[in-house]
Amino acid sequence: MNHHSLLAQVVNIATSAGEVILDVYDKEYEIAHKADGSPVTTADQRAHDVIVERLQALTPDIPVLSEESKGIDVEDRLQWPQLWLVDPLDGTKEFIRRNGEFSVNIGLAENGKPILGVVYSPCTRTSYFAAQGTGAWRQITGKPAQRIQVESYDPSRPRMVASRSHSGEAVNAFRDALTAASGTAPQIVSMGSALKACVVAQGDADVYPRLAPTSEWDTCASHCVLNEAGGQLIDCAGTELNYNKASILNPWFLAIADSNVDWLRFCPPEPVQG
Repeated sequence: MNHHSLLAQVVNIATSAGEVILDVYDKEYEIAHKADGSPVTTADQRAHDVIVERLQALTPDIPVLSEESKGIDVEDRLQWPQLWLVDPLDGTKEFIRRNGEFSVNIGLAENGKPILGVVYSPCTRTSYFAAQGTGAWRQITGKPAQRIQVESYDPSRPRMVASRSHSGEAVNAFRDALTAASGTAPQIVSMGSALKACVVAQGDADVYPRLAPTSEWDTCASHCVLNEAGGQLIDCAGTELNYNKASILNPWFLAIADSNVDWLRFCPPEPVQG
């Protein structure tokens, strides 16, 4: 199956998961907490079940690694040349706060690189999607898809995306360094979930510094969209993020629109993982 036809079917799967999420969103639901303290709801598990079942039917030879997956052996996983990386409900905190800024993320990685991605916003019924070589697209359900691309940087009006739930001192330091270099404070676009990288991809921001922990399923889908829109997702050393590592945790990273700008000089030192 070629990437183009596969992409359309994955958009449909993400949309179906979004409908399940909204069904829970409109009702009372229980909130549990994982070992790391992060919240999880009934919607996370129901969306996971829909996505995994349909991906396994669509591509039975490609394994699925979801945030809600359990019992997958690391040594086995490292042998997989391809895998689906899925966050069935990215932005659970936004879901709980009922601000609508959560997403369904379905990404396909091959030999460590993101080759297909769908980010779906259930509340706005908007899909961001791309596959290697197809360009990046945004589509509101029932309307024609529109090609999206990043914008060149204008230093007189810097625009920075900030996380709604995870900012902190490091992001403040990045913002201050950007302000000092440009001579003007950046316009801050606040957003939740993987939609932040999509804001950069569609030309509405220049940079999204994520200077806090994330996992591979948080970024694989939006990484592909950003790449195909002409941007980059890089760590604070300038290296593109890689997938299906022994640790599924990502380093700090920047989603950038204009690669001609030295964004790395604004990054504070990343703490040593230990």
